Amino acid sequence: MTVQLILNVKGSDVVAVLPDDRVSGAVSTMMQHGIGAVLVRDEIGAVLGILSERDIVRSLARDGAACLDYPVGRLATREVVSCSPDDDMGHVMGLMTRGRFRHLPVMRHGVLIGLVSIGDIVKHRLAEVETEARALREYVSAG
Repeated sequence: MTVQLILNVKGSDVVAVLPDDRVSGAVSTMMQHGIGAVLVRDEIGAVLGILSERDIVRSLARDGAACLDYPVGRLATREVVSCSPDDDMGHVMGLMTRGRFRHLPVMRHGVLIGLVSIGDIVKHRLAEVETEARALREYVSAG
């Protein structure tokens, strides 16, 4: 199973904010879309970072509510780990586990083509397991 299979179902839409946008605006965007992270991109679409709920909570603990007025670029993780659409799920789950993050941009030849989350991977894996279980039940009942 590859990342591309997830993107085929999920689509390639990625929610992004600009580095000078306020954190409070990014929080509103995340709530509106029901997501746990947004990519930080410049005006031409280059990925500059990623801002997650964890980044925001850490800043709230350190700086209080004042961090909501910070520019997104101040809190965002700048060294963004990405994957390829051809990567298998085992590799991607390993990246997420080792890096302790839940969102991974998908890049093809340096161009952003989507974003996968641990929730996307779990959802896809559960569907795969259910299909396998159904096939086994049918096989046993037919025998």
